Formats: sequence, structure tokens, C-alpha cells
Amino acid sequence: MELTFTAADELFRQEIAQWLNENLRDEFAEVRHRGGPGDEHRFVDERKAWERRLAEGRWTCIGWPEAWGGRGASIEQQVIYHEEYARAGGPGRMGHIGDTLTGPTLLAFGSEDQKARYLPDIRSGQAFWSQGYSEPGAGSDLAAIRTRADFDDSSRQWKITGQKVWTSLAHESDFVFVLARVDRDSVGHRGLGFFLVALDQPGVTIRPINQLTGTAEFNEVYFDEAVCAADDIVGAPGDGWKVAMGLLGFERGVSTLGQQMLFQTELDEIIRLAKLNGASRDPEIRQRIAEAHIGLRTMRYNSMRTLSGGEDGSLSREAMIYKLYWSSWHRNLGKLAMDVLGPDAELLEEGPYELTKLQSLFLFTRADTIYGGTNQIQRNLIAERALGMPKEPRGQGK
Repeated sequence: MELTFTAADELFRQEIAQWLNENLRDEFAEVRHRGGPGDEHRFVDERKAWERRLAEGRWTCIGWPEAWGGRGASIEQQVIYHEEYARAGGPGRMGHIGDTLTGPTLLAFGSEDQKARYLPDIRSGQAFWSQGYSEPGAGSDLAAIRTRADFDDSSRQWKITGQKVWTSLAHESDFVFVLARVDRDSVGHRGLGFFLVALDQPGVTIRPINQLTGTAEFNEVYFDEAVCAADDIVGAPGDGWKVAMGLLGFERGVSTLGQQMLFQTELDEIIRLAKLNGASRDPEIRQRIAEAHIGLRTMRYNSMRTLSGGEDGSLSREAMIYKLYWSSWHRNLGKLAMDVLGPDAELLEEGPYELTKLQSLFLFTRADTIYGGTNQIQRNLIAERALGMPKEPRGQGK
């Protein structure tokens, strides 16, 4: 897909750029460029307030239909929005999961009642969501999940029991969508349900996971007969895998261009430092910086090819390579940052002894090729689903 911007699109660009310039100041000046990967634990309350400021300007959920509070923005306008947001230093979105994952999933698969109950508070920046997919024994192999959902006829509620792990910012969220088994005898992707679950209730325990960076934005979430209403299942019982895969398609949609602008900001900082400390005089460093620039442009062009996917979140073959590509590229950028820093990479600054941005970048990117599906699993998916190659042998029923 080759994007071309009309005169109206360029006016839209001016509008969002001007609004960001006018609002990322005063009480929000300190959150500029904050809250990205490895920094998600910082300025949480301020970033939640920023979500409400965005909502006041109608700058949340811009791709949603106007009937549900969005702007009905075109693909071109959504690209512009994400690029200008990152260029202005907009902070990491506390409402990202609701805006780009929960909302589009409900618009594609949810009931009218679910849309009416959940979409307004997402759009207004009042409700924050997290993702309940991975489990201790089911990370890259998501179909191996064991969390179950049993329907209680007497209370007309679903009761959810199990454990989720690596749940980003669950301790700062109001809701979580949960993939769970509705059929205890099912295996693999069959017999699953997709549930909308409130986190502030008995039966839900959230425990932070301390990471290599010294922060704890990820969590373990335990469900001990946590409840949700009978109509808080998206789709029918057994449709969970279809809904979950649709959501993953939305995850690799237009918002990836915003991610790439954040990557550009990181690369720009590395280049600035290399010029400052003389590392840019090293021909190997210059070559690696050039390769990083080329890789980022390649990433953008591939993303453009994915933007013509279906409204149900179905993944094109081009979209299926994205996770493998960006995670490997970002991991290498972290290595480049450390080599540009040189000996300073191993030193902590005086004071609170917090990691610098580039130190945190390096440590955080060590996980990029693991979470969301390891590189090994991603290669299997590309081979089997994108290229149609024979599947590797699996156990009976999988």
C-alpha cells in the first residue's frame, strides 16, 4: 500500500501537531517522551490524566466510528496521528490496550450491549485495560492455556479460575480481557472463550514481577472464581480463539507506525550521543547506525503493506513477519546503544541510582524476542501459516 496524503489530510496533520504543541506543556511537560518500553512505570497518574486531556480534544480512539465517539479517521489520518504523536514526544499511552485492542475487538465481534457498556469509558480515558493471554505454561504456545471459565446457572455468571502472567500494567488497570477454556475437556484452540473481567473484585490477585531493569510493570494475575456476567463473553462459547486472533491482527495494525516513531526517537538519541562522545568516528559504529536506519525504513514500508487488511483483524502474510522483524531490530538497537555509550554503559549515575534511558533500553530489549511469541515460534508461524509449509508434528488433539 502506498499512502498519499490529500490537502485535507495535511490540514489534519497541522491540527493534531498544533494541539499536541499546545497541550504537551505546563502540567504535562514532564511526561513528554516518557512511559515507553522500559519506562512504563513512570508518571502513571500523570499519563492517566493525559488520557483524559486527549479525550477532551477528541484525540482518543480516532479510528473508531463517529457513532462510538471516534473520528472515523481514514487509514491515512491514523498514520498521521501516530507519527505526529510520536514526533511531538507524546507519552506512552495508558489507554493503548483499550483504544487499539479492546475497542476494535468489541466493534468487530462484540454485542451492541457490550459496546454500549465498555466503549464510552475507554474513549473518555476513564477505564484502562490489560491483556490476559499468556500463562506460565502457555506463552508462545497460546493454545495450551489452562485457565478455565465455568458457567454458574444459579447466579448467571461465569466463574474464572487460573493464572495469567506478563500482564502489562494490570496493577494500574480496571479491566482485563481473558482467554479461558469453557470446555474442560477441550485441547488446543478449541473450546475457548474471550471474557471481559473487572480486576477490582474478590477472587483477583495481582502480583508484580520484578524485572532486570529493576521495575515491575508486568504482573502475575491469579483468578480464584473471579466472576463476570453471562453476557461478558465476546462471541459465543468456543469462539475465543477466533476473537483472540482477530485482536492480534489489530495489534499489528496502524499503531505499529507510532511504535516505529518511538524507535526513531531512540535511534536519534543514539546518533546524538555518538556525535557527542566521538563514537561516530568508529567506522563499525557508523555502519551499524546506517544499518539501523535502513532496517527502520524497511519496517515502515512493510507496515504500509499490512494496512489493507480486513476489518476483522485477520493477518495478511506481510503482517505475520512484523513481530520477528521489529523485535530482532530493537534488540540490536539496544546493543548498539551500549557500544556507543562505551565504558559508561556499565556505570550508574549518582543520586537515586536509576538506569539511564539507554541502559534501560538495552535491558528491556533483551525480552523483545521472547514476549508476544518467541522468535522461534514466530518462525514456525511464518512457515506454516504464511508460506503453507508442513506443520511440525504435534501431540494428539493439538
